[in-house]
Amino acid sequence: MKIIGQSVFRKESWEKVTGKAKYTNDFEPKEMLFGKLVTSPYGHAKINHIDTSEAIKMRGVRAVITGGKFPLTGEEMRDRPPIAVDRVRYYGEVVAIVVADTLATAQLAASQIHISYAPLPVVNSPSAALQPGAPLLHENLGSYEKIAGVYPVPGTNIASKIKIRKGNIRKGWEESEVSVQSTFSFNPSDHAAMETRCSFAQIHEDGKVEITSSSQAPFMIKKLMATYFGIPTGNILVKTPLVGGAYGGKASVQLEILAYIASKAVNGRLVKVVNDREEDMVTSPGHIGLEATVKLGSTKDGILKAAELLYLWDGGAYSDKSIDLARAGAVDCTGPYRIENIYCDSLCMYTNHPYPAPFRGFSHSEVHFAFERTMDMLAKKLNMDPLDFRYNNAIKPGDTTPTQVKLTRSSVGNVQKCITRLKELIHWDDGQRIEVGENTIRAKGVSCIWKTSTIDTNASSGVILTFNPDGSINLMSGVVEIGTGTKTILAQILAERLKMPVEKIHVQMLVNTQNTPEHWKTVASRATFMAGRAVLNAADDVILQLKERAACILRAPAEDLEVGYEKVFLRDDPDIHIPVKDIAYGFVYPNGNTVGGQIIGSGTYTLRHMTRLDKETGAGKPGPEWTVGAQGVEIEIDTRTYRYRLLKAVSVIDIGRVLNQKTAEGQVMGAMNIGLSFGGRETFIFDKDARVLNPQLRTYRPIRFGEQPEYIVDFVETPQIDAPYGARGVGEHGLIGMPAALANSLSAALEVELRYLPLTPELLWRTKEGGT
Repeated sequence: MKIIGQSVFRKESWEKVTGKAKYTNDFEPKEMLFGKLVTSPYGHAKINHIDTSEAIKMRGVRAVITGGKFPLTGEEMRDRPPIAVDRVRYYGEVVAIVVADTLATAQLAASQIHISYAPLPVVNSPSAALQPGAPLLHENLGSYEKIAGVYPVPGTNIASKIKIRKGNIRKGWEESEVSVQSTFSFNPSDHAAMETRCSFAQIHEDGKVEITSSSQAPFMIKKLMATYFGIPTGNILVKTPLVGGAYGGKASVQLEILAYIASKAVNGRLVKVVNDREEDMVTSPGHIGLEATVKLGSTKDGILKAAELLYLWDGGAYSDKSIDLARAGAVDCTGPYRIENIYCDSLCMYTNHPYPAPFRGFSHSEVHFAFERTMDMLAKKLNMDPLDFRYNNAIKPGDTTPTQVKLTRSSVGNVQKCITRLKELIHWDDGQRIEVGENTIRAKGVSCIWKTSTIDTNASSGVILTFNPDGSINLMSGVVEIGTGTKTILAQILAERLKMPVEKIHVQMLVNTQNTPEHWKTVASRATFMAGRAVLNAADDVILQLKERAACILRAPAEDLEVGYEKVFLRDDPDIHIPVKDIAYGFVYPNGNTVGGQIIGSGTYTLRHMTRLDKETGAGKPGPEWTVGAQGVEIEIDTRTYRYRLLKAVSVIDIGRVLNQKTAEGQVMGAMNIGLSFGGRETFIFDKDARVLNPQLRTYRPIRFGEQPEYIVDFVETPQIDAPYGARGVGEHGLIGMPAALANSLSAALEVELRYLPLTPELLWRTKEGGT
């Protein structure tokens, strides 16, 4: 039996390709009411007055809800009112909710709510937020409730400050003979998932709260709703069907809170709140922005000695997950390189921008853009080949991370092997920059990547297996199917362990927190690792039960039996066996005596040896392993118009072991696409009043069909010993190095240093012609 590594079709593929798959917004029973959000047209303003009189009189309107009577919310620090109170802090912030019989009625009534605002000075960038005299966005910062590891600076716009101190930075600079320093920045942007966010809620007569949501974190919804509103956790039931794209954006909890508030306002009736595209882009949390200063030092022969880093994160109006993003950026602040002396400050800054959610890669593509661009600058100053420079400084087993974790072959894999394979696939030796015509240049850029997971130290995952009378198995896991194919991978892991056909494993796609075992969150490329370990534990549980039951029937010690090929058999004489289907629901003897009933197995897995980061040094173990890789991009640019084509994008990832070839390739390719789109096209454009000027897909333009390069994906396999069959997380990693590799290719082509995203033709022209 060899199921691991095979390109097994996804378990939900039939539903999706036939259009029968059900997403959250597809559920619309007759008794459902509809909520419509009223949002702020200002980036920062005082709310003088809200007039709801016309709206509430409209036929079909059930309630109009404004702020002022709800608890503060926020996963890391509770600084966000669900509905704005007294003032708004970002363009698109929720100011009121209308609940009506139909969505059309709710929309019409929302347009009849009249709000008087008094504009306030705005904070339009992280560096502006840091300036003395900047408008203070949260005067009560020092009194907000927060979890461990959050370090706000009261009296400033610093929501949290993370410090990394490794080695002796002064010694590092003394040993450095060559150094470079540069600054980098980009604005916040959006996830642009095909399915906009949607939630509906109902409060039953017995007090039970039922929420259905397009979410990556149904169990976090349950936890936070209990915390915010004082509801017993057992009284909260959260359901999540298939999710139509998320990329981190649906890990935050927002519409679920609003749907619950709306339901409570209409005596517990079922109320749906669904974003239109503009609301999804600016009202719900988006993709974080960054301003970075990177200074690197090395010897004359190119050995890195020091890294001094300042990362100013655009945390938006409310901290929510941006604090965690700032922490994650600090954890892997240098890329996969051996650097003994590191000094990094990673600050989560309040601004008057939409607040961020996690974005695929969890602040790593952002950090890698700044760091990998500086690596190219330093290689140029040293007159060294950029790939050779990276190869010589690549981190290895025995080295330590910025947070002072000593790495092993299992925990870090092989960066150098990824670089060597990338060099072959992108034909690096043919030349980095080639003039192919009078006004046409082809160029290649590279980057190296790594990522661990800044994850809750007690994060866990559970799996339940139940047998059917035909010997097939039902697999239930709290992992949300967000398009990654993870639940199919779990079926493969189970099929491999039980040596049975994967077709006979039935996977429950719906997550229901009342009867589905908990999985922390479907984020951070952790689902396969954590749920996979839980699957293996559950498989061992059912194997033990099958052996014990078969031992009675086959009259042999359980330790002499094996389970596989849908049988339980004597290991030294497989002809002595009993089919699993004959005992999975109990065994009935000819006289009617019965042994056992339905076999039900369970397994859990909790991350081990994770620690919080030390406040002063950042020392600690934030995740179980680091996935590493090397990436490259080849472009062709017209030096007259600065328009360029993406020719080729290459990723080589140390995946540990490939569990499903096509799924792994698809995950990496999809992530590469997002990375190139983020690097080359996607951004929010803010005016001087912090209003988003392009919150529609007409003006916010991800890469379109026909603009894609040739994607090449290859894998290195250095098994992670404690992972299911040695597999490392890979869901995010294809994205991480793409913006940097794209910027490095264009910088090489134009012979300028590009320091801002997105890399539009206009930016290239301004940089080349104007030196900006």
